[in-house]
Amino acid sequence: MSAGPLVVEIICTCALAAYLLHRYGDLKKQHFLVTAACFIAWYFSLMIIFILPLDVSLTFYRQCVYDRSPRTTTTTTTTVSSTTVNGSQITNGSTPSSVSSLASSSSVSLAGGQPQGQSGDAGLDCGRPMSFVPDLVLPILWRIIYWTSQVLTWLIMPMMQSYSKAGDFTAVGKIKSALIENAIFYGTYLLIFGICLIYVAARPDLDIDGEKLKIIGVTASNTWGLFVLVLMLGYGLVDVPRTLWNKSKKGYMLNSTYFKIAKLSTEKTEAEEALEDVLEETRRAAEKIRYNHPLRKHMDTILTKCPESTRQSVRGKMDDFEDYNQTVDSLSESNLVKLHKKVIRRSQISQRTSIQWNNLMGAALEWEDLETNMHSLDRHFRHSDPEKSSLYFAWMRSVYTPAVEWYWKCSVRPYVYMIGAAVLTIMSFMVVWSECLFFIKEPVLSLFAVFINLARENYDYAYIELASVLTIAYLCFCAYFSVFKIRILNLYYIAPHHQTNEHSLIFIGMMLCRLTPPMCLNFLGLIHLDSHITQDEHIEETSYTQIMGHMDVISIIANGFNIYFPILIVLLCIFTYFSLGSRVLSALGFQQFIGDDDMTQELMDEGKELVAREKRRIERKADADARRKTWTERFGDSASSNKDLPLSSERRGERYTVPRSPDDDDRSELLRQVEPVDYRDEQNDGLFGNVGREENGGYQSRSAGRYSSGRPGNRPPRGIFDDV
Repeated sequence: MSAGPLVVEIICTCALAAYLLHRYGDLKKQHFLVTAACFIAWYFSLMIIFILPLDVSLTFYRQCVYDRSPRTTTTTTTTVSSTTVNGSQITNGSTPSSVSSLASSSSVSLAGGQPQGQSGDAGLDCGRPMSFVPDLVLPILWRIIYWTSQVLTWLIMPMMQSYSKAGDFTAVGKIKSALIENAIFYGTYLLIFGICLIYVAARPDLDIDGEKLKIIGVTASNTWGLFVLVLMLGYGLVDVPRTLWNKSKKGYMLNSTYFKIAKLSTEKTEAEEALEDVLEETRRAAEKIRYNHPLRKHMDTILTKCPESTRQSVRGKMDDFEDYNQTVDSLSESNLVKLHKKVIRRSQISQRTSIQWNNLMGAALEWEDLETNMHSLDRHFRHSDPEKSSLYFAWMRSVYTPAVEWYWKCSVRPYVYMIGAAVLTIMSFMVVWSECLFFIKEPVLSLFAVFINLARENYDYAYIELASVLTIAYLCFCAYFSVFKIRILNLYYIAPHHQTNEHSLIFIGMMLCRLTPPMCLNFLGLIHLDSHITQDEHIEETSYTQIMGHMDVISIIANGFNIYFPILIVLLCIFTYFSLGSRVLSALGFQQFIGDDDMTQELMDEGKELVAREKRRIERKADADARRKTWTERFGDSASSNKDLPLSSERRGERYTVPRSPDDDDRSELLRQVEPVDYRDEQNDGLFGNVGREENGGYQSRSAGRYSSGRPGNRPPRGIFDDV
């Protein structure tokens, strides 16, 4: 037995799941139970993807041993009246699958390296794979992985997701709210389960027992997952290659980013205003609740979810020596529960829009830098944001020099994107072709089945495992890409650098656990390893299929839905290619980036102006940092205190702030072109930063700035008469 590859895959998959969870989640802030549940869900889903190819190669090995073994095994089973295998009797009418299990037991005897008779010769002729493990290992592993992930995705994680955003203040109340919220979700699953159960009960030739109930449950889960999988694949198989192709066109990507920024600007403003409204409501409620109020502890719980500025303002207005007046008290625990839920929800939405805003701004600045550096004569890449260059390590920057960065981003990377898009387009075509024709056994029309059979004939088990990993990984990437791209109801998002909240992490874990098992069953059908799809009882099946079972109890799903429903991927791919969904949404009033209407052009222009404002802010910040550095170098570290340093743009903004009207937003401010004009001399701006500044934060005219009496001694600024 050589369990080394299996152990390596388990360890590497564990490391990959831990890295992804660390990259996207914040392990320090999120709850330990959320981290544990998400890690198990991600880990087990990835294990299915990477260990199933190993199961496929072992299945082909067992099939080869059975085909090359002498038929004395079959003769033995016909002469013996009955033989017990796994607790069941095999009579003279035993199925070939039972015989193959006997043949596989003979292959297990080869694990010790001592072949017996002709069966041993057959095993040596088939070339045992390097990842060979005994037949009992994978079934036990699959049973643990599958049922654990199913319990997580259908029972535990939906409750955790609703529990995390419930507004109740007790564990019992949160669980009750989670049950009510998941009633519709569980209802859809129970509806499918109930239909299957009624169908089985109505058939007189079938008896309902524990095994059939388990198959019905698995059938309902796989039917739901296959339905969602077809929708996601129909979008992802087209959009993944197209996205990679569009990245080679900087003009398209820049306009698309401008459009997204303009759309997000309105959403971000609305989210911030909604958060301010609920925070104001929280302040008013907190002022009514004194130290001896029975609801004071609930109010403290709500305040912990608010920003620090809100908590500080509430502390300044709460007098603990004042008793509350019960006659005028209109608050109740139910009102605080609703307020708590609104604070949690609107805080999450505001956080999501802020993170998306920063990511889009960074992408827009990067594409603008690329467009600017394309015309660079010295062929050295320069960033508009100086902080971008400081992100590289010293040793990395010694290799990835500005010249290397210019050649990579301006010359090489676009062609790499084009080649990658072409390869993925071919891969998508192979998937669509195979999905439509995988149930045809003769001739073999599924391209993946053709490639796997060629490797099978040459006993190239390493190629079988590699091809299986790449195929399953591409299917998973296209499906999950659609999930993250659509952002269902704008409630879920995934962002790197520890910026994904607990709610989104749980949702991702749920989708991984629900889509991965039916996707792997679909892959086994593509390579003709499911005997109940190809109608061939003489093939050996994987251990994964034996654990998952077949859907023979429900013939409509087994012979109809699971075979012909994936053909709908063709229609969905056509709709996605011609962007019919985006055009319909645009016609209904939901602006989409189409590129051939006036509204799209207006939003692109607006996004360009927003990015220009962000660049000016970065430039002012860089100038202030440079002046601060020069001041420190000239006058030493003792002059680096806040009262001696010139005010930077951010500190000036904090010190001189003009309150904005609630009716104003970023769009109206942009239309008015509110951009302060600094008339001060750049050379003396650090020394006399307050000249020309009014009390309300506005800028006075040049003449008023010269004769301002705001400076001690009414001394005019130095250098204003140098041109006389």
